[in-house]
Amino acid sequence: MTDATPQDTTTDRMIDAILSHVPFDGWSDTAFREAVKDTGVDETLARGLFPRGARDLARAWHDRGDALMADRLAAEDLSAMRYTERVTHAVRLRIESISDKEALRRAMTQNALPLNAPDGARMLWHTADRIWTALGDTSEDYNWYTKRMTLSGVIGSTLLFWLGDETPGHQATWDFLDRRIADVMQFEKVKGRITSGPLGRVLSAPGSLLNMIRAPRRHDDLPGGRA
Repeated sequence: MTDATPQDTTTDRMIDAILSHVPFDGWSDTAFREAVKDTGVDETLARGLFPRGARDLARAWHDRGDALMADRLAAEDLSAMRYTERVTHAVRLRIESISDKEALRRAMTQNALPLNAPDGARMLWHTADRIWTALGDTSEDYNWYTKRMTLSGVIGSTLLFWLGDETPGHQATWDFLDRRIADVMQFEKVKGRITSGPLGRVLSAPGSLLNMIRAPRRHDDLPGGRA
């Protein structure tokens, strides 16, 4: 992990401050203003860093969780795990990085609104991208997108299950996650049979639509990408 910059430090302080207000005020402008007061950060600076206020802080909180998950993965020896187990382990690490269920519940409720749904989808996609990238995914074609699409669905449904799980150690959630990953593996097997068959050869032939799909190459507003 790189050394924290002043902006990173301010962001962390703002995230930690707003989390104490989210259970009462949600990810709202009221909570954002209280976080500004609590940290003593200049409001002009805070608005510059987070133009959408609490919405941008929620995204920063999400990104911090992704970074924590990636750091934990990088520090572990996964060589004894099968690839499926590595993906499952990564999703579990990401969920375990969430220290505040109520903050997540408020964020997911807000993301369910039509206006915010695209932002919520981007955050799930970004998490899936961080996981595949951390695990060394080298996909360059349409598989780059299908892997992230299916894993985004797994992460989203598992988070919803986890929010209502009161079993010891959240064991029901991890059992649910195992079943969802198994479903994804079945999908991959079916996809593999199709793409290796006559139809797949036609769809991926030179000049075909699938053949022209490539993973994004730059880091901007695209859903993930290559360095």
